[in-house]
Amino acid sequence: MFVVGNGMSKFHKPKKDPSEGPHFHQLAKVAVTRALQDATISPDLIEQAVVGCTSAPVGQRALYDMGMFNIPIYNVSNACSTGSNALILARQFVEGGLNECALAVGVEKMAPGPLGGGGGGGGPSRKDFNLPSMFEVQGKKFAPSDAPPNPQLFGNAGKEHMAKYGTTPEHFAMIGEKNHRHSVNNPYAQFRDVYSLEDIKNAPMIHDPLTKLQCSPTSDGSAACIVCSEDFVKKHGLEGQAVEIIGQSMQTDDYQSFDIDNVNDRTCIDSVGFPMASKAANEVYSQTGLSADDVQVVELHDCFSCNELLTYEALQLAEEGKGGELVESGNATYGGKFVINPSGGLISKGHPLGATGIAQCNELCWQLRGEAAARQVDGAKVALQHNLGLGGNCVITMYKRPDEWLGKPLKRAVSGAMGFDTEDVPDLDTLREQSAKL
Repeated sequence: MFVVGNGMSKFHKPKKDPSEGPHFHQLAKVAVTRALQDATISPDLIEQAVVGCTSAPVGQRALYDMGMFNIPIYNVSNACSTGSNALILARQFVEGGLNECALAVGVEKMAPGPLGGGGGGGGPSRKDFNLPSMFEVQGKKFAPSDAPPNPQLFGNAGKEHMAKYGTTPEHFAMIGEKNHRHSVNNPYAQFRDVYSLEDIKNAPMIHDPLTKLQCSPTSDGSAACIVCSEDFVKKHGLEGQAVEIIGQSMQTDDYQSFDIDNVNDRTCIDSVGFPMASKAANEVYSQTGLSADDVQVVELHDCFSCNELLTYEALQLAEEGKGGELVESGNATYGGKFVINPSGGLISKGHPLGATGIAQCNELCWQLRGEAAARQVDGAKVALQHNLGLGGNCVITMYKRPDEWLGKPLKRAVSGAMGFDTEDVPDLDTLREQSAKL
């Protein structure tokens, strides 16, 4: 299955007044229109759409507003990996022969301030398995905290890693410094400021060892991609921009990740998704016959710097316990073995929950097409994506351009990799006219 069109809105800090725009349908319109322009196809060729949003089932409202009617529209919500859930379903529609061309969209308009999701309202929440594990560990090992639940979960996982493997707070700070530095060249990023390592370390403490500049922000934004079959690629002359999904796996937690009766030195690490990420990675490597050593560029779920370091090990980019050494060695940035989160990652690019997974896909497609300009990863041939949602699932996807199509020309003239001067976009009739001329 192939990705032939990618589009995004810029990621923004949420407005204090929720009545202020841009609203979710306006954000989605920018992303979907840009993806259609990128693919150079008529919107009439989209056979089904999957729209991811964690806050509401907004698919019909968003696509109807554009004039997209009369196709099945599926709404999905699966925590922070909602966007990748939309992508995997669109891929399955095509792979299963139901469609030749499907659309995956992710969109979110969030409230300002720290992300909730930890319960406390008297009813069940999606972290009802994760939090008891953490609280059991805190009762035996760590001091209680007034921080929001998410930085506690991932910060305590970082503390376990430090205690077990000798990782230091500076290793986590290095990840924050790296990702903020990477975002400077990403016009879609919410933050584009460079910070020194000392700036990262001295930022306000959220939950030890996580300072504010090591935590992903709440964000508004949208991303979209178009997935199609090989026959569709050839029929429409899209070989020059087609990026193949060569492996993909979604996994959920196992019971042992929440076994509070057997608290150990990896309880917090396991409760924030390490086992399911490791299992998904192994499945993708088995599907493709490739390994981490074949990868040059990675977009992974750095909701907090601690999770990026843990994920190095889950994806086998580093040996277990050696994640700190990877970032310290320079092998997670330009000039090293891998470039991890060239977009700036969630920490600096932003994290509109429903859009994050597809935004990762877009970045990797642009990298594999060699279109990312100042943030381009030299020699990028194989790309790996990791998108995590607690409560819980993890999606890992591997991408590659087919060798036989590398010399094919791009059909469209302008890539969206470096953004646009405006977020004004044409209507669908104009897109139909443009595609008919190509």
